[in-house]
Amino acid sequence: MEGETTNAPGPSLGRLRGFAFDLDGTIWAGSTLLPGAIELVAALRSSDIPVVFASNSSRHGAAVLAARLTGMGISAGERDVVAAFDLVADEIVRRLGRVRVLPLATADMDELLASAGHDVLPLEDWARAQAVVVGNDPAFDFGRLRAASRAVAAGAAFFAVNMDARFPVAQDAFDPGCGALVEAVATAAEARPIVIGKPYAPLFERTLERLGCRADEAAMVGDNMASDIVGGRAAGMFTVWIDGRGDRAVDGQSPRPDLIARNLPELHRFWQNQRQIPE
Repeated sequence: MEGETTNAPGPSLGRLRGFAFDLDGTIWAGSTLLPGAIELVAALRSSDIPVVFASNSSRHGAAVLAARLTGMGISAGERDVVAAFDLVADEIVRRLGRVRVLPLATADMDELLASAGHDVLPLEDWARAQAVVVGNDPAFDFGRLRAASRAVAAGAAFFAVNMDARFPVAQDAFDPGCGALVEAVATAAEARPIVIGKPYAPLFERTLERLGCRADEAAMVGDNMASDIVGGRAAGMFTVWIDGRGDRAVDGQSPRPDLIARNLPELHRFWQNQRQIPE
C-alpha cells in the first residue's frame, strides 16, 4: 500500500534539528538525481534545519561532490559534504605519521595523500610501502591486487575507505564497490583493514560537528543498512532507511531503523506531518 511502513513515523522525526543524507543511492543514482531530493532538502533548509551530505565516497572528496550536487540543482559547498575519501590521509597521519603509501584508487587519492605529506608510491615500488589504501579503483586488475596484497602481507598498514560491496551507477545498476576490492586484497594478504567510512565512527563524528547538534537530535538518512543504518544507530542518531526496492523487511540480526520510507517524497510527507511548528 502507498506509504505503508513497518514502523510508523514517530514524533521524534519532527523534533530533529539536523539531517545527514547519504549520496549514492539516496540523493542520486549515478548521474540521475533521485525524485524528491531537491524538494526535501529545500524544505529542510527553509525551516532552518541544517543539512549535511555524509558520503562513503572513495572516488572523490567533498569539493567534487559539492560541485556535482550544485550542478544537479542542490546548492552545496565543501562544508556541506563529509566524505570518507577526505578522512583517509589524516587518519594515516594520526596512526603512522607521514609515510610511504601505495594507493589503489583514483588519481584524486594520489593528490590527497601527497597534499597531506605522504610519499605516494608507484605500483612497481610496492615493497617500500608502509601503508596501503584501497578506494574505488576503476583500473583494478591482477597486477594491482598482487602489489597491494604483497605489500600488506609484508607488513604495510592496510586502510580501506569503505566496505561497500556495490557502487550504484543508476537505478537498479551497480559497479563493484570499494569493499569488493578490499576483500580481494584482504583475502590474498590474510589481513583485515582499518576502515575509515561508514559504519565506523570518524565520519559520523565529523558529520555531527558540521550539523552542530547532538546525535539524538540528528537523522542519518540512507539506503545502505550495513553502513548508514548500523553506523547511525551506533552514533546515537535517528535513522531513516530508504527502502528503494520496497522490501520493507529488516534482517533480524540488523539494528532496526527508526523509520522506513520507500523514497524521499514519502520521507518528506512523514516529516511534514510530524514536524513541530512553533506557535
